[in-house]
Amino acid sequence: MGWWPSILGGSSSADPVSNLDPKLREFLEKESPVRYQQTPAQAQPSSQPVQHPTVSKAVAEAQQKGDADAKSNVPAESLYQDGRYAHLWKGYRPQAEVEADAMTDHDRLISVLDGYTQRKEQISKIAMENCAETQEAWINCMKNGSWTDQAQLCRHQVRAFEKCYQTQSRFLRALGYGAVADRPAAVDEDIQMHADALYQRVLAHEAAVNKAREEGTPVPVFDPVIPRLATRSTGPRVQPSEEVKKQWDEKLQELPESERAVEEAALRADLQAKSDVARNMKDFYESRKKQKQEERQEKDVVEGKTVAEQLWSKFTGR
Repeated sequence: MGWWPSILGGSSSADPVSNLDPKLREFLEKESPVRYQQTPAQAQPSSQPVQHPTVSKAVAEAQQKGDADAKSNVPAESLYQDGRYAHLWKGYRPQAEVEADAMTDHDRLISVLDGYTQRKEQISKIAMENCAETQEAWINCMKNGSWTDQAQLCRHQVRAFEKCYQTQSRFLRALGYGAVADRPAAVDEDIQMHADALYQRVLAHEAAVNKAREEGTPVPVFDPVIPRLATRSTGPRVQPSEEVKKQWDEKLQELPESERAVEEAALRADLQAKSDVARNMKDFYESRKKQKQEERQEKDVVEGKTVAEQLWSKFTGR
């Protein structure tokens, strides 16, 4: 109660209302016709500390710098890119980096060769993905097609799928899909989309050619706009030998005139990819040979020293 300090001789306050019961004080403030106000001397001092602008600004800048450092230390694999749990990611290393450090020389060579041999499988898989609609039309024809189509084994749908598959494969090879090892997956995805866009242009061009022949107008010329191979290869551009070029000419003569340019670009891309793999393996063998020679020379120098020279170099650090 508010009157206990006055009876026991406690400290008196300059404000007579401050010692009242809170409920009684609230009742008096509501029912009293005169509003009671505290004087400035009776007002309670502020409990908030005085903040200096210079110190506050320095603290804010240090906090912002710490947040920026935490965000920069968070790898892309983290779900919280705002810097949370950055201390848990200090010793993180990507799985690819860990596997690369643990690989032996034999494993690196095998990975290079596997990447080259698996390129054909990847191109076949991507071409099937781009031709999914024509393949679905073929399957639907075999299941629910008309009697005429099923009697002919849906040959029109089969030809459309084969044409799509072959053309898409040529575009993928010519654009260098999977030709460069350790390349970001986004680049190959762009190549896949560009190959599909080129095939759609081929279909539109064929429709325009048929329309021009029916109307007797000049036949339009198709330009696939395939980028130069030198811009996608990691090594110098390779020219085919006379024997290889003769084989290419024999193969190109069997194709229609409209498909020869794309097939030649695809053959050149395959030759460039094969040359890049051979060059990488040659560089790897040369680097390993040089490293072994340096290790052998260092070993010979150490073995050629006398015991006194070895002890002297051990204690003097020379």
